[in-house]
Amino acid sequence: MDLSEKSSRQSLIPSFLYSSSSAKTFGLEKMLHATPTAVAAGINTNVDAVSQSKGFVIPAPSEPAKKIEMYSPAFYAACTAGGILSCGLTHMAVTPLDLVKCNMQIDPTKYKSISSGFGILFKEQGVRGFFKGWVPTLLGYSGQGACKFGFYEFFKKYYSDLAGPEFTAKYKTLIYLAGSASAEVIADIALCPFEAVKVRVQTQPGFARGLSDGLPKFVKSEGALGLYKGIVPLWGRQIPYTMMKFASFEAIVENIYKYAIPRPKDECSKSLQLGVSFAGGYVAGVFCAIVSHPADNLVSFLNNAKGATVGDAVKKIGVVGLFTRGLPLRIVMIGTLTGAQWGIYDAFKVFVGLPTTGGVTPPPSAAVAAGVASELAKV
Repeated sequence: MDLSEKSSRQSLIPSFLYSSSSAKTFGLEKMLHATPTAVAAGINTNVDAVSQSKGFVIPAPSEPAKKIEMYSPAFYAACTAGGILSCGLTHMAVTPLDLVKCNMQIDPTKYKSISSGFGILFKEQGVRGFFKGWVPTLLGYSGQGACKFGFYEFFKKYYSDLAGPEFTAKYKTLIYLAGSASAEVIADIALCPFEAVKVRVQTQPGFARGLSDGLPKFVKSEGALGLYKGIVPLWGRQIPYTMMKFASFEAIVENIYKYAIPRPKDECSKSLQLGVSFAGGYVAGVFCAIVSHPADNLVSFLNNAKGATVGDAVKKIGVVGLFTRGLPLRIVMIGTLTGAQWGIYDAFKVFVGLPTTGGVTPPPSAAVAAGVASELAKV
C-alpha cells in the first residue's frame, strides 16, 4: 500500500491505541485488515490491556497535570510564591493600621489612641494619607515572605533529615523553632532597607512621598549602610515573632485536627482545611504580637530618629512603654494579618496541588517506619 493510503487508514485508529513499539504496530496492521467484528473484539481486548499498561497510554488534555512532588525544587518554588502573595498583599492591605501604630509609637502625645490617630491623619493628609508608604511595604514584605516561607519549608526538611524520623517526631516543636528562626534571619536581610524607608516616610511629614524619592534621600542622609541600621532590632522583633508564628501555628492546627474535628485531615474538605489554617494563624498572630512588641517599638524609634541608639529608645520610651505602647492595635493588626497570611499561603498551595500546612503528626513508631520505607524506596 502507498503512504497516503496507509496514513488515511491510521487516522481512523482510536488515539488511545497509539504506540511506537513494533509489536503493537503489527497488531494494528492486523486490525486494519480484519473484519468489522474482529476489529471491535480487538479494540475491546486492547482497551483492557491499556488500562493495565501505563506506558501504552498517552494522557488526554483533560487529564490533571502531574502533581508537584514534595520537597522538590518545584515544591520550594511554589512555597516561595505563596509566601510572596501572603506577606506582600496582607501587609499592604493593613498599611493604614500600621501607619497609625508607628505614629502612636513615635509621638504618643499627639496620637493618643487608635481612633484619634485615624482622625488626625485624615484631617492632615486625607484618605490618601492612610496608604502612605504602601510601595516599600509591598516590596519589602513580598521579599520577606518569599524567604520566610520558602526557607522555612527548606530548613524544616533539612533539620528533620538531620535529626531522623524518631527524634523529629519527638522534638517536632524544636524543628519548627529552628527552621523558622533560620528562615527569618535571611528574610529580614531582604526586608530591612524597605522597612527603614517605610518608617521614615510614614512618621516624618514632608520627608518623602514614597519609595522612589524616599530611598535616595535616606541613602544621601545616612549612607547605604544606614538602611541596615535597624537590622539587629529587626531580628529581635521578627525572629521571636516568626518562631512563635510557625511553631504555635503548627501546634494549634495539630490540636484542632486532633480534638476539634472528628475525622482525619485528608477526609476534610479543602474549604474546612483552609478555615483551620486561618483560625490557627489568627491565634498564633496574637502570641506573635505580644512576644515581638518591645522590639517593634525599638525599630520604629531607631528608624525615625537619626543617630539614635537602643539606649536612647529605652530611656525615652521606658521599659513598660516598650511592652505596652501601641500593643492593642498591634494585636488586632498582627492577629488579622497572620490569619490572612496562613489562609492565603495554604490556599495557594491547594491551588497548585499541594496539601495545607500542619496536621496530626504520626507517632514515633509510624514516623520511623515511614523513614525506613523512604530509604528503601531510594534503594
